[in-house]
Amino acid sequence: MLTEQLNAPVPGGTGRYTAELLKALGERVPDGWSVVTAATSRADRVIRVPRRALVALWERGLPPKLGPHVHAPTPLAPLPGAVVTVHDVVPWTHPETLTPRGVAWHRKVIARAAREARALVVPTHAVASQLAACVRVEVPVHVVPNGVTRLVAPPADDLPSSYVLAIGTVEPRKGFGMLVRATERLRVPLVVIGQQGWGDVDLRAPHVTLLGKVSDQRLASVLAGATVLAAPSLAEGFGLPVLEAMAAGVPVVHSDDPALVEVAGGAGTIVRRGDLASLTEGLRAVLADPRHTVEAGITRASEFTWGKTAQGVWDTHA
Repeated sequence: MLTEQLNAPVPGGTGRYTAELLKALGERVPDGWSVVTAATSRADRVIRVPRRALVALWERGLPPKLGPHVHAPTPLAPLPGAVVTVHDVVPWTHPETLTPRGVAWHRKVIARAAREARALVVPTHAVASQLAACVRVEVPVHVVPNGVTRLVAPPADDLPSSYVLAIGTVEPRKGFGMLVRATERLRVPLVVIGQQGWGDVDLRAPHVTLLGKVSDQRLASVLAGATVLAAPSLAEGFGLPVLEAMAAGVPVVHSDDPALVEVAGGAGTIVRRGDLASLTEGLRAVLADPRHTVEAGITRASEFTWGKTAQGVWDTHA
């Protein structure tokens, strides 16, 4: 399994996916198989090529090769032959939310994987449909939902008694800037977990607490104390924080992005993407009745496990 995403400066949600999938694959190894990691550092098999050079080599279909069975948890993959996870199609549907370089690179490598990979794995039916509309797909596509880890800890004692929580890399497509304005209107504190990404998104305001990257234990404690999780994203492929919050018994307000709607399965409160008034009113309703969707959310989150994800990935290689 390629684990290079764990070496990225900002691993983000795909870093969480890589780490959780690696662990779950190791717990469900079929007879006659083994799991070996490969990356430019911190791996069983160290690829002795600088990261930038590795990207350039694999863009051109050149060595280093990794063997007949490779799972690439992001589109950085040695082709042909690897099974590649494509998390979203944001480079086509919302290119304005990425850097021009990011758009060009992801379009190139995803389109190539759609021609040359052994198979593609996508996390939702929404992504599968969008991918088919954006790219000529010539290989099998398997919908394998992500799992969710139930994070349990006492509520954080250094945060307000009630707050809205947002989790994710701080970048334009997450909608966090609009969330700052919505929570300011509601006069409720906002806590944000996530590293600063691209786009110079400035969330600083008197009512906002920026925690940056945190440990799983800290994430669990911040989740435990949250009144509601807000996911106002313009585009997602899955939306893992939505399920993490539901599993922790925290109600969720999420945008009408198709993948978030699919993952939440009716157990959250839906608001219109990019609509400040809709987001504000959705948060207002949940803050007034925070237990309204909690049981539905716990039930929904219980349907997603990393064990199921790992089994789905093993099936693509069998």
